[in-house]
Amino acid sequence: MRTWQVERRQRTRHLIELGGLVVKAGIVELTNDDRAIIYGALLWMADKLQSDEGKRAHHLWHAKGMQAFDAERREERMGQRTWPAVGS
Repeated sequence: MRTWQVERRQRTRHLIELGGLVVKAGIVELTNDDRAIIYGALLWMADKLQSDEGKRAHHLWHAKGMQAFDAERREERMGQRTWPAVGS
């Protein structure tokens, strides 16, 4: 496979994963799939990150995201747990 094809596939996968985060956060449902609202919110985030409050927002949002990822992992582990049969 050519280099440009590999790079294109990597970029496509990256974009799909980013879109998945928008869905996972519930943004699509909450905005009724209104692309203007989603884009506006992302622009607001970018402005916030570039402001004098950027570092604070970065740390807060990072922590919230990590908490959500950790909670999801815990839920997945709990769902995969096999419980011993009653009376064993």
